[in-house]
Amino acid sequence: MKNYEGYVTESYAAARAWKLIAGVFMAFALFCAAAASLLYGQYGCGPGDIFRALVSFDDTGGPGYVLWNLRMPRTLAAAFCGAALGSAGAVTQNVLKNPLATPFTIGISQGAAFGASFAIIFLKNYSSAASSAPPAQTHIYSIAFCAFAGSLISTAFILALSGFKNVGPLGLILAGVALNSLFGALTMLMQYFATDIQISSALFWTFGDVGKAGYGELGVIAAVFCLAFAYFISKSWDYNALEWGDETAAGLGVNVKRLRIVTMLLASLVSAAVTAFIGVIGFIGLIAPHTVRIFMAGDYRYLTAYSALLGAFTLLASDLIARSALAPQVLPVGIVTAFAGAPLFLYLLIKGDRGI
Repeated sequence: MKNYEGYVTESYAAARAWKLIAGVFMAFALFCAAAASLLYGQYGCGPGDIFRALVSFDDTGGPGYVLWNLRMPRTLAAAFCGAALGSAGAVTQNVLKNPLATPFTIGISQGAAFGASFAIIFLKNYSSAASSAPPAQTHIYSIAFCAFAGSLISTAFILALSGFKNVGPLGLILAGVALNSLFGALTMLMQYFATDIQISSALFWTFGDVGKAGYGELGVIAAVFCLAFAYFISKSWDYNALEWGDETAAGLGVNVKRLRIVTMLLASLVSAAVTAFIGVIGFIGLIAPHTVRIFMAGDYRYLTAYSALLGAFTLLASDLIARSALAPQVLPVGIVTAFAGAPLFLYLLIKGDRGI
């Protein structure tokens, strides 16, 4: 018996050590991706120039201006948005009991995009100076509010639908497809009656491009992410209990209904913040959690945090590809993540057909 207990203790310690090592590796990979994002660009800055501008906090002159006004906001936006979408995807899959559920696949992101387009077209939140310019800074937060309202509509529908016992995981995904189609149709209807400037501004705003965020927008995204992430981490044991079913979790003292509602509200808030300030970025919430599960199984003490790390790395790497694939032309990063995520989505759908 003692030998068995010792074996269990050693196995647990080894597994925990492996998870910590994996976390350190992910953090290092994220650091390398962030460094590459700061160093790479069309402006010819060497590593020495960037380092001197970084330590001196000097945003005047060529390298300093490029670092602090162009590359740093872009890098931080990719890191925070990727972390937010990765962690939101992990917990959404848990509370909806659906391995394919993310704010993007169940229609929350499209609802937020509809809200943002509504604000741009009907609330006149667009720039008349240039058709490709983003809405005026003073109106950004009304766009964010409308994006959150749109995401809440999707969330309320998905939560209501998940309460029906005859609606399984595949049914929720099909509901997400229906919501995406509905909000897409409503957006096109608005654009039909809009002016050319309004249409181009709305189209520009829905592109997933991390280069659009300034420090003001970054502050909002970071605050929303930290709020949601703190809750997700604090409920790690509750998510672990929920993996065994609602009845088991309730028997262990988890308020399942409140956990599900608060989690989905925070996931909606995260998705709305990213969509309002960056645009629609798909599949990060799918790629990151499923990659982490290969190494971590379903332990939410690690899964949520590591999904955030891997989500940040994935979006940074995708942005580097978007900046270099057709250089000097810069692609919206949402295009790159769609190319990467769509095959994974189909693979998971086919692989999980027996369970779904």
